[in-house]
Amino acid sequence: MPDLWLSGAQRIDVGDHAPTDTTYPAKAIAHITWDKNATASHPQDQVPYANLQEWFGRNPDGRTSAPHLLWSPFTGAFTQFFPANSRSKSLVDLSGGTRTNRAGTVVIQIEAHFFPYCRVSGKVYARLVDTPCAGWATLNAWVRSWGVPDTWPMGRPVDFTSRRDEHVWETQGGWYGHQHVPENTHQDPGSWPQFTGAPPKAKVSLAHVVAAARRDPGLPQGGTTYKAEVLLVERALQAEGLLSAAWVDGSFGTKTKTAYAAWQRRCGYSGPDADGIPGRDSLTRLGARHGFTVV
Repeated sequence: MPDLWLSGAQRIDVGDHAPTDTTYPAKAIAHITWDKNATASHPQDQVPYANLQEWFGRNPDGRTSAPHLLWSPFTGAFTQFFPANSRSKSLVDLSGGTRTNRAGTVVIQIEAHFFPYCRVSGKVYARLVDTPCAGWATLNAWVRSWGVPDTWPMGRPVDFTSRRDEHVWETQGGWYGHQHVPENTHQDPGSWPQFTGAPPKAKVSLAHVVAAARRDPGLPQGGTTYKAEVLLVERALQAEGLLSAAWVDGSFGTKTKTAYAAWQRRCGYSGPDADGIPGRDSLTRLGARHGFTVV
């Protein structure tokens, strides 16, 4: 399992942990704290980072809207209030609709300590992407380790225009701005840094490995359908301690299906949803941990 707590983050555990809804794909939600309403003609000094730590971590009102992480894009400081596998509370969640704070295998929420036209050390920053974005590479890698793909299903934020589509929200994993989340009216973050690091070179076709998982068990021992891609999956299962090296042969046979079913259960699936036939969410999460992307 990836790390529940971001390495190097100050931990202020606010308690009240609760599970996410694992029937939805993994997500990350980008927010800004927007502590003041400044303008280009009237910039304002940034609020001290410690004030936000205190608000989310120890103030009873602030704790009811705490994210997983508070991030300073100026210093790279992080403060974490919930473990990654718990829901946090920064989204409006109306009764009877999609459970916004829970709709994913993880729903990791980040509040960037920023507002437009904030002034820090005498310099004015109009957009989050104008800041140093210190610590972003670390944050991006940690979120990625939880199976959140480097993609914006509703587009990477470049302004404060809202776009909300509940079907996209419920069916596609990746990064969302607060401006994209159903039932919410906020328009932040307005901008967000581009993903970092070289993308994994290896690619695995979901359709190919599903075909192999359905066909290979009926072939003669060692029969293969899509050997190269199945090998990537088998090596990942071996690394997870779920498949013996003896069965890492490119054939998605019964041993590999059994191992993959164990991986699905580790991802939170059960019953017919843990049948050893790869699904996009479980395969994406495996790839995020072991260096391949799912196409």
